[in-house]
Amino acid sequence: MREIQFREALREAMSEEMRRDPNVFLMGEEVAEYNGAYKVSQGMLDEFGPDRVYDTPISELGFAGLGVGAAMNGLRPIIEFMTFNFSLVAIDQIINSAAKMYAMSGGAYSVPIVFRGPTGNAGQLGATHSSNFENWFANTPGLKVIVPSNPYDAKGLLKAAIRDPDPVIFMESELMYSDRGEVPESEYLLPIGVADIKRKGKDVTLISFGKMMKVALEAAEEMAKEGIDCEVIDLRSVRPIDYATCVESVKKTNRAVIVEEANPLAAISSELTYHFQRYAFDYLDSPVIRVNSMDVPLSYAPTYIEATIPNVKRTVEAIKKVTYKE
Repeated sequence: MREIQFREALREAMSEEMRRDPNVFLMGEEVAEYNGAYKVSQGMLDEFGPDRVYDTPISELGFAGLGVGAAMNGLRPIIEFMTFNFSLVAIDQIINSAAKMYAMSGGAYSVPIVFRGPTGNAGQLGATHSSNFENWFANTPGLKVIVPSNPYDAKGLLKAAIRDPDPVIFMESELMYSDRGEVPESEYLLPIGVADIKRKGKDVTLISFGKMMKVALEAAEEMAKEGIDCEVIDLRSVRPIDYATCVESVKKTNRAVIVEEANPLAAISSELTYHFQRYAFDYLDSPVIRVNSMDVPLSYAPTYIEATIPNVKRTVEAIKKVTYKE
C-alpha cells in the first residue's frame, strides 16, 4: 500500500468530499493563495477556484460565524484555524451557535460544519500557542471532537466528519503533518466514536490519542523488553468516547495508564479514570495512573517543554507503578 504524509491525507479527504458534494467549501487564513499555512490545502485553489477555497482576514470570530450561518442554510463549510489556540477568539460561535443551534431550533436547523486545525504543543511557540483544548470542546453537548494519530485515521475520520450532520471539531498537530503512513487509494470512511486497539496486550491497558500515541506506542515497546505486555488503545475521538472498548480492555488487563497532553484538571483522562472506577472497579488490581502535562503554562525553553509534557520516561514509570515493577 502507498505511504503518504498526514497533510496529504487531510488534503485528499477534503478534495474528495468537495468533488463529491458541491456544497462543501474550505475557508480560513492562508488556505488559498498561500496553499495553507502547513500546506494542507496545497493545490486546492487551482482545482476548485476562489468560490470554494476562501482566504479570510485574521478574524476567527467573523469567519467562524460566517461558516455557521452557511451551514444553517445548507452548505457544508470546513473552517481551518491556523491553530486551535486562535479558536478562543471564535469560541462563542462554536459553543453558543454551532453546538446549540439544533437543540435551540427544535431540530429546524442542522449545522454540518467542520472546524479543523492543529492543537497542542508544536515546539518553541510559547504559552499562548501551545494549549490543548480537546477536553474543553468535548465538554460541550452538540459537538463531536476527533483527534487522529496517523494519516489513515485522519483521512477516514475527516471524510466522515465532513458528511456528518452535526458540528465536528477536528484536531491535528503541527508536529504530525509530515508523518507518513499507509493510506489506501480506494475510498473509505471511519466511524466517529470508535476506538482502535493499535496493539494487543494482557498486562496493562495504555490509552491515548493524537500525537501522544507516539509516546504510548514507544513506551509499550520499551516495556515489552522487560516482559510487560501493554494493550494500546487509540481513542481517535474524545466526544463521543468509546467507553466500551476501554472498559473491556481494563477488565482483561486489570490495570490502566492514560497518556494525554492536556493539563490534568478536568481532562479526558479524568473522565476515563472515573469511568473505570464506576464500571470496572472490581477488575482493577491497582489505581489508574494519568500521565498529563504539568499544571502550568508551557514555556518557550526546550528543556522546560521536555519536563512539562508527557514523554516515554514518565509513561514507563507509570506502567511500572501499576504493574508493581518499580
